[in-house]
Amino acid sequence: MTIRDEPQVAGGAVRQASRSDSLRRLAVIGVVATLAAMTATTLAAALAQAVGVELEVPDGGEAIPLPGFAVVTGIFSIVGVVIAAALLRWSAHPAERFVWTAASLTTISLVPPVLSGAHPATVTTLIGLHLVAASVMIPCLSRSLRRLTG
Repeated sequence: MTIRDEPQVAGGAVRQASRSDSLRRLAVIGVVATLAAMTATTLAAALAQAVGVELEVPDGGEAIPLPGFAVVTGIFSIVGVVIAAALLRWSAHPAERFVWTAASLTTISLVPPVLSGAHPATVTTLIGLHLVAASVMIPCLSRSLRRLTG
């Protein structure tokens, strides 16, 4: 091994540690943002129910339970964190790619409530809940990606 090779090895080790540290930081921020999104959507759903919006699925006629909003928000928020981590790892511009990806997926997620045939107040509330979760997750993760890469 020559002296010239040593900085490359050390630099590679530093980059690897830095990458692991960045992924760990993103994961922590993502979990905190997920908990915030779960709380926000559940509270918003509870508020909607309190003012008389019936959050029922037309096919089964059963109301969506409040914990269901937290669970679904949590699952899809964690999917967003995984996407952000993948972009951090493999994209040259992870924050920009994440915003485009997350905005596209959020837009697609608005289609099922519209097509559900539910009461207009229910559809509007469900769309609003999707946007509440997105308004928590997308800025938190994109800001984190910018900080971790900038």
